[in-house]
Amino acid sequence: MPHRTTTGSVPRPESASRVDFRSPDLEDGQHLWRMARESRVLDVNASYAYLLWARDFAETSIIATVDDDPGGFVTGYIRPDAPDTLMIWQVAVDERHRGQGLARRMLDELADRLSVDQGVRHLETTITADNSASIALFTSFANARGASLERTPLFEAAMFPDGHDAELLFRIGPFSSARRTDGDVLSMTTTTEPATAIFDSLESQVRSYCRNWPAVMTHSQGSTVTSEDGNEYLDFFAGAGALNYGHNNPALLEPLLDYLREGRILHSLDMHTSAKRDFLQTFNDLILEPRNLDYKVMFPGPTGTNSVEAALKLARKVTGRQHVLSFTNAFHGMTLGSLAVTGNSMKRRGAGIPLTNSSKIPYDDYFNGATDDFMWLERVLQDSGSGVDKPAAIIVESVQGEGGLNGARLEWLKALSDLCREHEIILIVDDVQAGCGRTGTFFSFEEAGFAPDIVCLSKSISGFGLPMALTLIRPDLDQFEPGEHNGTFRGHNLAFVTGRAALETYWADGTFQKEVQARADELREGLSRIADRYEGATVRGRGLLTGISFPDTSAAGKIAAVAYEQGLLVETSGPEDEVLKTMPPLTITPEDLARGIAVIEEATAAVLGDGVPA
Repeated sequence: MPHRTTTGSVPRPESASRVDFRSPDLEDGQHLWRMARESRVLDVNASYAYLLWARDFAETSIIATVDDDPGGFVTGYIRPDAPDTLMIWQVAVDERHRGQGLARRMLDELADRLSVDQGVRHLETTITADNSASIALFTSFANARGASLERTPLFEAAMFPDGHDAELLFRIGPFSSARRTDGDVLSMTTTTEPATAIFDSLESQVRSYCRNWPAVMTHSQGSTVTSEDGNEYLDFFAGAGALNYGHNNPALLEPLLDYLREGRILHSLDMHTSAKRDFLQTFNDLILEPRNLDYKVMFPGPTGTNSVEAALKLARKVTGRQHVLSFTNAFHGMTLGSLAVTGNSMKRRGAGIPLTNSSKIPYDDYFNGATDDFMWLERVLQDSGSGVDKPAAIIVESVQGEGGLNGARLEWLKALSDLCREHEIILIVDDVQAGCGRTGTFFSFEEAGFAPDIVCLSKSISGFGLPMALTLIRPDLDQFEPGEHNGTFRGHNLAFVTGRAALETYWADGTFQKEVQARADELREGLSRIADRYEGATVRGRGLLTGISFPDTSAAGKIAAVAYEQGLLVETSGPEDEVLKTMPPLTITPEDLARGIAVIEEATAAVLGDGVPA
């Protein structure tokens, strides 16, 4: 293929950037090396290597200039034994030109040229399991061209002398020739933007889940989510616990649609509505009374952190004390009061101010059984000379969903309740993620045999992923003045409708609870089978909030990335993201649950090897 330098020939608005593509020459070697070095992701070889690429592999590489400024490159080569296959070595985009789809456009341009000039019909590259950006890039390339994508292990970590991660081989093809007809120039004004361009250019960088799961999702049903390119993903995430009954559950959807068609009231602050009345009555009849729980129900706002903030404020108001105790590795929300009782240092730093009036105490088994769990706390509460003021409240999660799936023993929870009762300390159970059936019973503390003073609920209390939260209060603690704690969206009638439907459908008797417990046993058995094959791996959690902790803190993230590529949404947990966290819908079928476990097993083997034979 002759050396190709593109020249301007396509009109464009004054505000648009001009992007040209050409094969690199020797003068480009320094630019290739600089962009690779500044990417902070690519392996950086000697500058000599990039000069060799620019000289010897110019025909199978490409460099993009943006307004005459080097903006990115793709380096590739064709092995003599596979003349129809382009092997991509590196893709890099200059920091100044990221978020514009330039990597995909370079890949398309190079593939189009070589498919015409040299008959290339396949593309290969190697990617580490945790490189979600590259995985998304080559997956989107394959999807756009209707080509198959095969992923197989290629180089094991042990093959690298410098601690390099294992590399997976991605093979795409065959794909058809798609030579452009607009000359040699590809301009931003004449190219369709990638599907995620608006997110990259306009949405805040604080977004997180989409970085690991870059597909654009459009449809969902039950335990399946579908992206706009037609890929289906089995959901072991369930909206971080907001979708316990699955996506678009018909039993909840139909009452919601009926309510909307009838022109019923949607927004009502805390006014009386028939939807709220029906929800309260159902919640009392099906949840509180059968469990002999006596609570007043407060609607604090739409999210879990609203519920926690209300609980903390109320405990301080009732007791007249300021200090609150929480536990190591706890997570209770992202607003200031909730962050003060949260353990995660990264999230706490986001507050920007000191987080005071709270101290952390050891969670169950924090010292691996070497110290009695409540020895220190009991001693200082009993000693008037300890200098430790009696706290207003202690807040606890029975399973630390974000903190690493640490599950407290039932006897530990009961002992904590007894301690609080003895010293007249308000006990708050944060059941935002572990509640609504996630651990096998509606409340996570039921089997421990005590009733907390305050309970925080959110996420799946609406049943449909609609914003809703409750703060359940022991009647004598219900001491807020009217309007002393309020919120514009605390009266979300659509959530009342779906919440009532969820309770009536799933909690009218014990049938559903037994099904959840059966699925939980199957999940634990499957995850234990995987963990047993890897030294130091352990299963954590309770119910359908269970995962695997790996001694290599990078393993869980890599496994989750491979699982995503294989069509499974699963996240990580823990202070170092060392736990692979599974929380499928409670309504998942045994077949889908088994399929998801199989994907985790395959993904774990791809990252860690086969392990010890089962």
